[in-house]
Amino acid sequence: MVKKIGVVIAILIAGILIYAATRPDTFRIERSTSIKAPPERIYPLINDFHRWEAWSPWEKIDPAVKRSYLGAESGKGAVYIWMGNKEIGHGNMKIIESTPSTNVVIKIDFIQPFEAHNTIEFTLERQGDAAKVTQAMYGPSPFVSRLVGLFCSMDKMVGQKFEEGLASMKAIAEK
Repeated sequence: MVKKIGVVIAILIAGILIYAATRPDTFRIERSTSIKAPPERIYPLINDFHRWEAWSPWEKIDPAVKRSYLGAESGKGAVYIWMGNKEIGHGNMKIIESTPSTNVVIKIDFIQPFEAHNTIEFTLERQGDAAKVTQAMYGPSPFVSRLVGLFCSMDKMVGQKFEEGLASMKAIAEK
């Protein structure tokens, strides 16, 4: 009887591992909002890491986070390094592309609590007297991420933070 239970458990585990291996090896999380402000008013909030404290939800998770800024003051070449608690961990972001009032592309490297290397992209699209602002994060999805993703939705967790951040950005830009 114990042997049969062991075999069933082994088959279940193997099935889960095989299914995880069939999941996509890349991911993309994306959220958008409409902000009643011109892109020229919104763009500096994204293009300058010093201004992220005002709207980024991750900044509020650890009020004692240690921040460092390197490179350019803003725009291409600007670097933001953070060292925080176990929830936000340690990592850095670097603006690798910046087109005024249109888009900002950021290379983000998480070092702790897990290692990951992804891209964040903000796009701003004028829509009359407003702007559609889209925040996306994409990158590779290693096997462990695909396995964890079977039990925990990264899109839901990270997407919720994107929604919070975009809502805060909207409140600031619409003042």
